[in-house]
Amino acid sequence: MASPEQALSSQQMSPENVSRPKLSLVIPVFNEQATIAELHRRLALFTQLPALEEQWEVIFVDDGSRDRSAALLAELAEQEPRYRLLSFSRNFGHQAAITAGIDRAEGDAVAVLDADLQDPPEVVAAMLDKLREGYDVAYGVRRKRHSETLFKRATAAAFYRLIRSMTGVDIPVDAGDFRLMSRPVVLTLRALREQHRFVRGMVAWVGFRQTAVYYDREARFAGETKYPLRRMLQFALDGLTSFSVVPLRLAMWLGLVAGVIASLGGVLSLLIKLFVPTIVLPGWTGIMVAVAFGFSAQLLMTGILGEYVGRIYEEIKRRPLYVVAQEINFSGQGRHAERTVAVPSASREAGAPAIGHRSASERPR
Repeated sequence: MASPEQALSSQQMSPENVSRPKLSLVIPVFNEQATIAELHRRLALFTQLPALEEQWEVIFVDDGSRDRSAALLAELAEQEPRYRLLSFSRNFGHQAAITAGIDRAEGDAVAVLDADLQDPPEVVAAMLDKLREGYDVAYGVRRKRHSETLFKRATAAAFYRLIRSMTGVDIPVDAGDFRLMSRPVVLTLRALREQHRFVRGMVAWVGFRQTAVYYDREARFAGETKYPLRRMLQFALDGLTSFSVVPLRLAMWLGLVAGVIASLGGVLSLLIKLFVPTIVLPGWTGIMVAVAFGFSAQLLMTGILGEYVGRIYEEIKRRPLYVVAQEINFSGQGRHAERTVAVPSASREAGAPAIGHRSASERPR
């Protein structure tokens, strides 16, 4: 068998000469220079699968890395034309990077996986088997989480179960963004352009036939997590507010509870004054507790309402989800497109079908 390097450099072809791929791999990258060499080696081995028949592409989306990630990926793209590179003008976030890759993927099936190798590329082979069985989405479910803290495992488990119960959308438990999607699913996702993106929830929302592929989530090959506690909390908030109005309904229930408590307190005070006039009500303690409770409830619900209003404000501005500063190895550009600036346009979204519609010409082969 040829070495990975020989396999990747055996053909020198331009993007225009590459036929439509059977598989697109979308890989967001942010400060992953320590993992890129190993990622390249693993991808080279995986893409030698006979079922792919050399018809594949890898779309790296550099999310404004501050290290040499973009430069290293550009060097790899010089050697392998089926390696594509999108470089953002700044850091737009992991979900925006996934969206950009999905927007540009041309494969009959599109897989999303992280660059840190916690999502093994080899598992995509099992996902491909599920698509051949007739499924449209095969998502990875973590059987084990190596090297993750007890706190992270516990909070992740609680979050997935909470959001599933609150949203009414069948979002898989213990599944991240690692998944393989058929072409109709990809085209439908392109029609969803909300600013605060929760891609795994959006994939569940579009429907189609979906199934799980279980795997052991490996430890990071190198580097540190790009999701500290602050970003995890923001991501959880995006997921809840994007798919549920339950937090808003809490205002009604909290108001009802406060009203019942206030009514009971008023009735109790009146009864005491009428039937036990000798008892002197302390007054101040109860009043201050009631006022503090009322104010805290109002501030809480005003904050929740503000989150939703803020999202409405950001949506109506209609800003692009991301800005691409450089593209390499995409069709119609030749070998390089230096310092080109591109934003997702309406014309690019126009190819997406109506929600739930399956275009016969876009069915997987």
